[in-house]
Amino acid sequence: MSAFPQFDDERQQVEDVLEGYARSQVLNSLALDLISAQGLAPFSRILTAQLAEIFGSKASVLALLRGGQVRIVHLHTDHLGISGRALRVTLGKGLSELCQQQIQEIVRVVPAVEVLGTGLADELGWESFLIARLAGENGVPAGLICLVDAHANSPESTQLLRYLTSYVTVVLENLRRVVQVTQSSRQWAETFDSITDFLLVHDEEGQVVKVNRALAESRRQHPADLVGARACDLFPAQNGVTACPFCSSSQQAAKREEFFDPATQKTYLISSSRLVGIGEHGRQTIHVLKDITEHREAERLYRELFDNLQEGAYFSTPDGRFTEVNNAMVQMLGYSSREELLAVEMPSRFYVSPSQRKSTVQDLSRFGVLKTEEIVLRRKDGSLLQALETGFAVHDHAGNISQFRGVILDISEIKRVQAQLKRERDFNTQILNNTQSMIVVVDTAGLVSYVNRKCYEVGARGNGELVGNRLEEIIAPSHRRILKNAFENTLEGHQINNLELSLVRGQEVLGKFSANLSPMRDESGGVNSIVAVMTDITDVATLQAKLVETEKMAAVGQMVSGVAHEVNNPLTAILGFADLLLESPDLPDSAREELQVIMQEAQRTKEIIQNLLSFARQNPVRRSKVQINKILRRTITLRAYDFTNRGIALIERFDETLPEIEGDGHQLQQVFLNILNNAYDAVCETGYEGQVIVETARTSEGVEVRFRDNGPGIKNIEKIFDPFFTTKEVGKGTGLGLSICYGIMREHGGQISCFNNNDGTGATFLLRIPVQAQSMAFIAGAGI
Repeated sequence: MSAFPQFDDERQQVEDVLEGYARSQVLNSLALDLISAQGLAPFSRILTAQLAEIFGSKASVLALLRGGQVRIVHLHTDHLGISGRALRVTLGKGLSELCQQQIQEIVRVVPAVEVLGTGLADELGWESFLIARLAGENGVPAGLICLVDAHANSPESTQLLRYLTSYVTVVLENLRRVVQVTQSSRQWAETFDSITDFLLVHDEEGQVVKVNRALAESRRQHPADLVGARACDLFPAQNGVTACPFCSSSQQAAKREEFFDPATQKTYLISSSRLVGIGEHGRQTIHVLKDITEHREAERLYRELFDNLQEGAYFSTPDGRFTEVNNAMVQMLGYSSREELLAVEMPSRFYVSPSQRKSTVQDLSRFGVLKTEEIVLRRKDGSLLQALETGFAVHDHAGNISQFRGVILDISEIKRVQAQLKRERDFNTQILNNTQSMIVVVDTAGLVSYVNRKCYEVGARGNGELVGNRLEEIIAPSHRRILKNAFENTLEGHQINNLELSLVRGQEVLGKFSANLSPMRDESGGVNSIVAVMTDITDVATLQAKLVETEKMAAVGQMVSGVAHEVNNPLTAILGFADLLLESPDLPDSAREELQVIMQEAQRTKEIIQNLLSFARQNPVRRSKVQINKILRRTITLRAYDFTNRGIALIERFDETLPEIEGDGHQLQQVFLNILNNAYDAVCETGYEGQVIVETARTSEGVEVRFRDNGPGIKNIEKIFDPFFTTKEVGKGTGLGLSICYGIMREHGGQISCFNNNDGTGATFLLRIPVQAQSMAFIAGAGI
């Protein structure tokens, strides 16, 4: 204790005054430093450094509360023994927990272990935190100021810290607002420059206050270089106006909606606004120039396309009125102008029947799309228009139908052509289907693509079976090579005529046909298909063969007739003189025997001559009503003895209801006897029990007679009726018998044929004789 206590008090007061003055100087310096700080980071660095110096703390911290979490803005410390990042994390967690305790004290002292934990606090050597709470809204602290192991424990130090806390709170709030304003200003400037439309701000004198980057770049200058220029210099007016061309007069501005800029060669849409009382420039005007060049070009192209469509295009309201039509629609419906057509009420004038419009609206409302549909419309003059309509519905934001859009195609001419083509097609189809020739269209691969009705009538295939198959399937195998060669030649462009082919269906022969193959060409001249026209020549071929046979028989008959007459004269002399010699009594017996041989052979020769004359039809024909069964029984009686002696069974199967026929009984008997003789000779060759069956039957045209034997059959059956052809040994037959039979049957208008039996034994002769014999004049005239 001092010896002069009264002086000690005065000295203490002086020291307090001096200390207060020093702190005041420090606070003034701190205030000046904080005011000069630009931004939160420099502010927090200055504040924490000055607080550590004023209060003599080991470390100082500025922490702000964001979203319930404490964020360390700045930590001022000289301690280098631990990672700053780890310290910040631990410190942030500890201070966050203190803030959640909701303690009302502005300044308080907290042990370091409560904030950092025992381990970290001991490692740092920190004992306590002097914490001052920065005031916020609704009692929630805005942040904390923390001083580690501060030397200021007096009430004056606490008061000073409170004062600093209030001051820092105000400065932080102002700083936050300045930052917001700065950021907002910067963001507005960036937004202003990022707009691609041209922005021009000028004052009442027309001087540029601000332009955005897009406008400046279009003039190849910096935005700042254009400030102070005149608006009319940037956008010269065509009428020589020296003021702003966009707001030279309210009347002009009201009318002017678009502006063409010669500098950019583009069209812009102008919108203007008045800015009053902004800045030191007073009243200002801002013009926004929006580039609509592409829009106008697209609109022009759309208009050109819409108006030049050959199909009628329309827009209509749901209640049935046109809102837009193109020129084709106007012309299609016979109106004089778009305006006249737009005034038409569609349900009553446009459609023939209002129900058509109703059906169209229902489909569009239900499905949203109208698929191509055939409709009938009414022109202005009342005439009808056949058309195809396609459309769709347009909906507004609420999902309601606001408009119908569609396209109408005039198909009146198409319909007329189609009707004409259908008539021509039906006409051609009738011709093709009623022709007597088979018409087949074959592609280049040989597949049938079309056949007419005659192909099915002939029986080549069933309905539809021939199309898609190969033509060669109905051609006889022996003629397929001929068809293939002809087909290849036709593909090369050649015409093939009169190609004889045989058609078959399975194993059945359909007949002979004459085919003409013609190439069909495409637009380039290449062969793309072949038309085969096939005419049935089966009857013609048969008739031609019979005609050839008839001509041959006529020639043979004439030859035989002439030979018979020539031989008959010397033969008569031989028989006469031989007969006179035989009557002579002076004739020796040896000569008489030889004359008997001469007479026998001459008589045999006479019989041959008689057969030749019979073959040549020189004998007159006597016709009358005859009964075939009686002639057959009389003929069988003549040969019954020989058949019985040789053990040959002769079986009669006669139809007793046979009608009488008109014919020569003697000639028919000669035919029957000749066939019986041939059958007798045939069964005798076999050496086993023979059998001959004679049958008669009634037919719709006359009588049918069959001679069936069980002999060895007939070889070379196709030559059996040829004259002088015989299968018998020399001396046993002349080969004229069946030829004579053939001629007799033809003279009676009948037919004779033969065939080997299916069981492999014997042959059958079939005779068909009509009730009324009809001689063939040209045959009779030929002497057959």
